[in-house]
Amino acid sequence: MSPLNLAAHLGQDEFLAQVLHRRYRHIPSTVPNPADLVTWDDINTILATHRLEPPRLRLSIDGEMLPAHRYTAPVTTRRHTVWQRLHPTELHARLAEGASLVIDAVDELHPPIGDAAMELEQWLRTGVQTNLYASFTPREGFGVHWDDHDVVVIQIDGAKRWKLYGPTRTAPMYKDTDEPEPPPEKPVAELVLHPGDMLYLPRGLWHSVAASEGEHSLHLTFGIQTTTGAQLLSWLADDLRRHDVLREDLPVHATPAQQATYLERLRKEVTAALKDPGLLDQYTAMRDGTDLSRLRPSLPHITGLPAEPDLRIRLTTTRAHISPAPDGVGVLLRACDNEWELAKEALPLLQRLMAAAPGSVSLGELVAATGIPIADVAAVASDLLNGQAVTVLEGGRQ
Repeated sequence: MSPLNLAAHLGQDEFLAQVLHRRYRHIPSTVPNPADLVTWDDINTILATHRLEPPRLRLSIDGEMLPAHRYTAPVTTRRHTVWQRLHPTELHARLAEGASLVIDAVDELHPPIGDAAMELEQWLRTGVQTNLYASFTPREGFGVHWDDHDVVVIQIDGAKRWKLYGPTRTAPMYKDTDEPEPPPEKPVAELVLHPGDMLYLPRGLWHSVAASEGEHSLHLTFGIQTTTGAQLLSWLADDLRRHDVLREDLPVHATPAQQATYLERLRKEVTAALKDPGLLDQYTAMRDGTDLSRLRPSLPHITGLPAEPDLRIRLTTTRAHISPAPDGVGVLLRACDNEWELAKEALPLLQRLMAAAPGSVSLGELVAATGIPIADVAAVASDLLNGQAVTVLEGGRQ
């Protein structure tokens, strides 16, 4: 685990029981070194070395996205493809005029932010995407709006004023039956975030944001993927296809009595499934075990890992799931849409890997912690690498 530990800053169990999905929380001065996550130099390097196209990279002003040609110039390669090269002078000019700069999924571009996102994924058991926002004038980039997912905000540099208006629809969704009612005219709270401050907002809470404190602003927003009843029922419908009644054609041309019989059979299967007290755990374990958001190659190791004590590895997900194997003797690991049935002696190794995530551990450290011979450690790690659940960090981050 990295030293940031966002769960501790937010309140851990108390946050989960009393705040998550319920109300906003502002935690001042809680992240001691926010620049450890990202610096302006890191951002300049990302912009200079990645071909980021809208909407991955975008400028927004007054709720509208600026056309890319206002801050980029087209470049034609010798293979006759065209890409948009960032034009620093024009970029600076648009930002000085009041545009806000946004980089979506910056957690995929900058490892310290990715590690922090993985910490949240491990704690909250859902996916997280981190966006970066930079503003340089008091002009609002997005106006009063709401998000269809909860967010955790960390102010990195400068200051930003947040006006919170409250929700006007319970848990609105991206695909919904109705739009929320307009927000109240006056905010219910105004907060100014300074470096190291954190802010949690549940989805649907209307808010506006501006760098109105006489200085520029840089913040990160960790967007938390929703896990809703609609998603549960969609998964359940697929899972219940093992029953004949869900595979049968609807009795559209049958008599009313026959249709009623069919619907009663259908209701029986669905109701029985919903009465299962372990249903939510089953669904969450499925989501955890099929998470593919952090896959990473392990070049040059394309067929397996050598038994080298200094070789460092880590899981590519913090949501791996361990359960007893069907035979009742071994253990079953589900991760990255794969599963492995292993001998019970492998359990300490798997637990050590999971405890280190999102950090890495060397094969030698796994041997010392578990007593398993290094050849066997390398063999298990190779199986996990071939299934995309492990990646190599040779001489890399801890």
